Amino acid sequence: MLELAASYEAGEPVRIRRIAEEHGIPSRFLVQILLQLKGAGLVTSTRGAAGGYQLAKPPEAISLGEVMAVTEGPDEEVTTSAVPESVVGKVLETAWREVAKVQHKMLEKLTFDELVDRARHHAQNMYYI
Repeated sequence: MLELAASYEAGEPVRIRRIAEEHGIPSRFLVQILLQLKGAGLVTSTRGAAGGYQLAKPPEAISLGEVMAVTEGPDEEVTTSAVPESVVGKVLETAWREVAKVQHKMLEKLTFDELVDRARHHAQNMYYI
């Protein structure tokens, strides 16, 4: 998704082979992920020699949380291995739920537009010897 977001302004589909080679992802695995994302309406595909995948909406309209929900599944209920009726169990479950809420909010707030900016900034600050 980050590669598609970085290429969004070009308006042209990105080939699976390019993504797979640049990021060391097996193309068969990548196809499965892209099909999930396409089913969720986050990417579109174009067939043919100039075909590939591109974002279905602007990078600033797609959050990391949306993508994770598609690829990882919905958030699971937080539980601990402590006895649920015990005070310790209740305190731990409450704490984990609070952490999960903060994590969810952060993932929903973080857009692919921001991630592309971070990647570009990081690339500019890299030095090669």
